[in-house]
Amino acid sequence: MEGMQAYGAGKAGGAFDPVTFFQQPHTVLRIVSWLFSIVIFGCIANEGYINKPNEVEEFCIFNRNQNACNYGVCMGSLAFLCCLGFLALDVYFPQISSVKDRKKAVLADAGVSAFWSFMWFVGFCFLANQWQVAKSDDNPLNEGGDAARAAITFAFFSIFTWAVQSFLAFQRYKLGADSALFSQDYVDPSQDASGAPYSSFSPGDDQESPEAAGQARGEAGFEGGDGYQRQDY
Repeated sequence: MEGMQAYGAGKAGGAFDPVTFFQQPHTVLRIVSWLFSIVIFGCIANEGYINKPNEVEEFCIFNRNQNACNYGVCMGSLAFLCCLGFLALDVYFPQISSVKDRKKAVLADAGVSAFWSFMWFVGFCFLANQWQVAKSDDNPLNEGGDAARAAITFAFFSIFTWAVQSFLAFQRYKLGADSALFSQDYVDPSQDASGAPYSSFSPGDDQESPEAAGQARGEAGFEGGDGYQRQDY
């Protein structure tokens, strides 16, 4: 719960605390998903294209289906960029002063994470199926087998990392609807050096209005016309 609350913590212009940031569950999951995407498109791009000894042209290791390799490389690259984008948004989030913008950011996180969980489910099924039906004659030297299996495995793991990110984002949205997550005055205690929460400041809070000042002076002055000054005990 503390990790979810910290997502919306911070006051506009507050200091960035990297220790708190990298300890948050959704930040850890983004980094893990980022690493998984690197493994997926890296394995396919480097070892996902093979050819027979008597051939010059290379084909996709997944049943010679170019669409399978293209899907893995494309989705891995886009997921890599998406993770970086949302990590940047997480860093910038405490600086967002608009309540509506904060809600949009959290909802976008939930929606995009759910989308990527679905896309990796499709990718896992697609790659696993093409690898299963691939002919051994197309790869007599058994090249790139470990890379293909690694891509399939991390595509499977990515389903859950993105799904959990979507769940955490939805929980943060529910938490923000019932608390100060989307309030402009919400402050993360871990980012407050004094340990005390800030309160909203209004110029009129510590300035006495002319009417109130006049009334106070009247009460402190003489009462009636006999010149007797009231004593307050």
